This record gives sequence, C-alpha cells and structure tokens, in this order.
Amino acid sequence: MGHIELRDLLDDDLDAVFEMMRDPESVALAAFTARDPDDRAAFDAWIARERAADDVALFVVTENGGFAGTAAVFTIDGDREVTYWIARHAQGRGVATAALRLLVSREPVRPLFARVAAHNAPS
Repeated sequence: MGHIELRDLLDDDLDAVFEMMRDPESVALAAFTARDPDDRAAFDAWIARERAADDVALFVVTENGGFAGTAAVFTIDGDREVTYWIARHAQGRGVATAALRLLVSREPVRPLFARVAAHNAPS
C-alpha cells in the first residue's frame, strides 16, 4: 500500500468513478449498487444528487496521488453512515482501511454506522 489520502471529488474524477462502480467483480462485492451499473445517465443523475446534498461529504481516495476509489459520509434515517468503494486494482492491500481511518477522523458526528454485504468478508 502506498500513501493514502482523501480529497474532494472533482468533475474530472467522474469517468473513473463510473468505471469503478460498473466493474462486475466489484459490483458483486457491494452492498448497494445501481439497478443498471452501465447506465451512465442514471449514474450522472445520482452523483449530481449526492454532490448537491447538504448531508453528504464525498471524497476520492488516492494512493500515491492516483485514483483508488471513493469514500463518503451521509445521513440515512437519522443515522450518520460511512461508505467506501475501492477500485479493484487497490483492493486487498489496506487501502480501504486507511481511507476509512481518514474519513472517520474528519467526521465529527458520533456515532457512525456502516453496512456491509454479508458475502464481502474483507470489508
């Protein structure tokens, strides 16, 4: 694992995020996925809503400056939740753990919650 950072999501990141979130192996591990991961218009509408929401903080995870995934905090049913999606090339090396530590350190609200797919043992 290289140097992990979180930074704000930029418009230039959207293609990488879309590709990551439509990767079949990654989709199979995710607890929450798009109805049609290949639908770019639906992705663009979803990400625009997330970026505009007051209760969502969305970040890009970088490893040695390169794209490695996303991490976010959001509120659902009154609970503050954390989430992440790590690109396949960065999985299995501690990138998610490092990103989650950074995310939690930035979020002042407690308690924080998370959900994971039962079949995703690494998460």
